[in-house]
Amino acid sequence: MSTETTFEVPATPDSLDEVQDRFGAWWDGLGVDDLRLRFALETALAEVAANIVEHTKRADREAGRRYTVHLGATDRTVSAVLTDNGLPADIDLSAVTMADVDEESGRGLALAIAALDRLEHRHEHGHNVWTLVCDR
Repeated sequence: MSTETTFEVPATPDSLDEVQDRFGAWWDGLGVDDLRLRFALETALAEVAANIVEHTKRADREAGRRYTVHLGATDRTVSAVLTDNGLPADIDLSAVTMADVDEESGRGLALAIAALDRLEHRHEHGHNVWTLVCDR
């Protein structure tokens, strides 16, 4: 059983299916039988990956942007770290709120925050780094 895996994908909408497929294969290999925990991390991972793709499409627009996903598990946590080479994202996670019901977007980060025990974003060495953690 491998408790860690890392892979890189293009910052395009097509990558979202690959991220979910690879997460599923990794999770299945862990042998952890906690659906709540799986749903929480998988939901947050999908939302943050979609946020990276959307930010690249809308604000960055540079072709060839990629992001790396590192999944890890210990006896205390399960986590995902997403690192992209896009423009710095100016995000204040403490100001994130759920979008109104009639709005078509704006729920992703709020859902991720609600699902996780910890969500962090920082920009370092030319990369946006997202850390998603669920306690076990």
